Amino acid sequence: MATITGFPLGALWYGPLFGGAWMTATGITAERVHQANKGRIYGTTLLLNFVIATSLAMFIGANATLQDGAFAGFMAGLTYVAAAFGVSYLFEFRPLNLWAINAGYQVVVFSVMGAILGAWR
Repeated sequence: MATITGFPLGALWYGPLFGGAWMTATGITAERVHQANKGRIYGTTLLLNFVIATSLAMFIGANATLQDGAFAGFMAGLTYVAAAFGVSYLFEFRPLNLWAINAGYQVVVFSVMGAILGAWR
């Protein structure tokens, strides 16, 4: 369940919520999105999300609650992922709003994954 969390959240995040700003910041066009190999993108994303969820489950531990998992996921997303993105984005001269969109998404996904893993018993 935690593995697929990113798909509906991503559809909202990179769709109606921040899709236009993300496309502008990345320079990706709607035409390019439609030409992409969606099977490869979504299949690899599923595999990588499984790796993330498995690692997060080990980090959270077997006795976590929903609240413990959500907090651990939030902190991992914020302090590991968002901070690491920030360093890369600084050296790549990427715009701050792109960092906020991408890092924000990861913090939300990690938080929700953590909550699911913490509640799962």
